[in-house]
Amino acid sequence: MARILSILVGLFFTVALAWSFGKGAYTQITEPAAPTAEAKFHLVPKEVHFASDGAFGKFDRQQLQRGFQVYKEVCSACHSLKHVAFRDLAQLGYSEAEVKAIAAGFTVPGTDPNTGEANTRPGTPTDYFPSPFANDIAARAANNNAVPPDLSLITKARHEGPAYVYSLLTGYTEQPTALVKEFPDAKTPNGLHYNPYFANLNLAMPAPLTSEGQVSYGDGTKATVDQMAQDVSAFLIWTAEPKLEKRKQTGWTVLGFLLFATILGYMSYRNIWAGKKH
Repeated sequence: MARILSILVGLFFTVALAWSFGKGAYTQITEPAAPTAEAKFHLVPKEVHFASDGAFGKFDRQQLQRGFQVYKEVCSACHSLKHVAFRDLAQLGYSEAEVKAIAAGFTVPGTDPNTGEANTRPGTPTDYFPSPFANDIAARAANNNAVPPDLSLITKARHEGPAYVYSLLTGYTEQPTALVKEFPDAKTPNGLHYNPYFANLNLAMPAPLTSEGQVSYGDGTKATVDQMAQDVSAFLIWTAEPKLEKRKQTGWTVLGFLLFATILGYMSYRNIWAGKKH
């Protein structure tokens, strides 16, 4: 009896699932969803290449330092790097003294050792990059009710992350007349900014990189908007995966070992077991 009951229950759920799928497919075919501005005008990220791309890719330390400079002078006013410590910057080629100087240039939360009260103090290499806002309420108040995302893992958190960041930074433009004509309700509201690489086309962040020379590179590289966008995108690849090079090196070592083990196993088979009947 229990077996028959379980079969009937399973059959009921199977029929219900098939019915739901069939009804959904029929509705989708006969009543397709109305086109939206987002679906029609949203663009996939631009094609862009970085030194760390590919199986043999390695970080360009100079570019990472330039990208950090862009973050420090432009992005850090709104965005945090809460998963990155100042001491991690040594991996970019900064000396111990330079790391200490960079850390001291930031103000981090602290505690008065005498009273136990909260205060602020200059950063040290062991500190992590501080948030530019005390809390989300302060962040929303300063950014048109939007909370700027932490950038530590942004290139891993977004589809085609590095290309997405680069495209977003270089993608600000005037809203197309065709969009407003076809979708009048999709006109960019006051306080928002049109960017076709953003999911819903309008975002609270104004274009952060606006002019050539906005950042003065110490290595003499010309700081065009495109160059700055590439550099900070490369830097954010590193913040999201600082052990990228080591992982690739380990991967090639493992593949080499597996290849060697395969050849050794085949040779062992040929010399020991090939002539024996199985």
